[in-house]
Amino acid sequence: MATPLRVGVIGYGWMGETHSRAYVRLRHHYPDAVLTPRLAVVSDVDRDRCAAAAERYGFDRATTDWRDVLADPTVEAVSVTVPNSLHREIGVAVAEAGKHLWIEKPVGVGARDADAVADAVDMAGVQSAVGFNYRNVPAVAAARAMITAGEIGTVTHARVWLFTDYAAHPMGALGWRFQREFGGSGVIGDLVSHGADLVHFLLGPVDRVVADGAIFIPQRPKPTGPAEHFALASSGELGPVENEDFVSALMHTTYGARVTVEASRVSVGDQCNYGVEVRGTRGSVAWDFRRMGELAVCTGTEYLNQPMRTVFVGPGHGDFARFQPGAGIPMSYDDLKVVEAARFVESIASGIPIGATVADAVRSARLLDAIEASARTGAWTDVER
Repeated sequence: MATPLRVGVIGYGWMGETHSRAYVRLRHHYPDAVLTPRLAVVSDVDRDRCAAAAERYGFDRATTDWRDVLADPTVEAVSVTVPNSLHREIGVAVAEAGKHLWIEKPVGVGARDADAVADAVDMAGVQSAVGFNYRNVPAVAAARAMITAGEIGTVTHARVWLFTDYAAHPMGALGWRFQREFGGSGVIGDLVSHGADLVHFLLGPVDRVVADGAIFIPQRPKPTGPAEHFALASSGELGPVENEDFVSALMHTTYGARVTVEASRVSVGDQCNYGVEVRGTRGSVAWDFRRMGELAVCTGTEYLNQPMRTVFVGPGHGDFARFQPGAGIPMSYDDLKVVEAARFVESIASGIPIGATVADAVRSARLLDAIEASARTGAWTDVER
């Protein structure tokens, strides 16, 4: 019988609830797991949300003070899903309390914050996980295997795009994501952090970058309560948007590939339009989040007029078999968070890091810092190692 792992969740917005669901579902898909998460305590500044979370998911208790979670000696692991500006303080405190840490990206408002959390995790000897969920997609794992095996030849260039409309409405509430004090960068931290991790995961390190960014909706109405991704505000009082709505970047990888990354949070007509295309000297592979279980693959020796085919990933790829019995049956976004939770829990059980960790967050954050710096100056910028 599996040993219970008592967990806490700090921050109960959309992502806090997603983590809670992932913990609850883990045993369904990973019945052989050595540890089974048990929801111990949830914390959020909104008392009503706390109470609702405890009732819905069966947390033993709820609190409005996140420090209560760390003070509980029975809690062994903690999810941190708060605004970016709190990642460093809470993430470091979780590690220093000797508790394992699952924290959402981008882990702070810059590389210094991510470094501080990573240092605390290393010093405490605890395990960590970071919410780079797209690397958990079985199709992305299959694409990585193809690239690593040289099936498309030497990678020459690639494109990563992350377009969405969650902030496209001019009455979208001026929540923390639009304020530099609380969110740091805008779409760079929110979406390009995922793109940066995909570049590292599929193609390796980036040496330098040149970027451009823009704010297309300069003012938004102030919210009258907690404001999530898609919240609209009826208030007439406007406030300034302090970070970018859009960014485009050209990167040079250590291995000589050219990569473009483009992202927008105000793209009317795009709903979670995320994907990656990788092209090599003998072929290409592409993935679209909205067709999660498919790859567009071109391989062979013809070069000219070489056909592209659709490959449906299945039980032989990544963790697909944990969720579906055969190719062509789609997985969901929430499934990716269950994979993430399972890898976090397995790391705790084995003492060996599995999946994305805070070290990956540091690499991503250093690339994000370089993108943000280049967008300010318009100059090529080296990525700190």
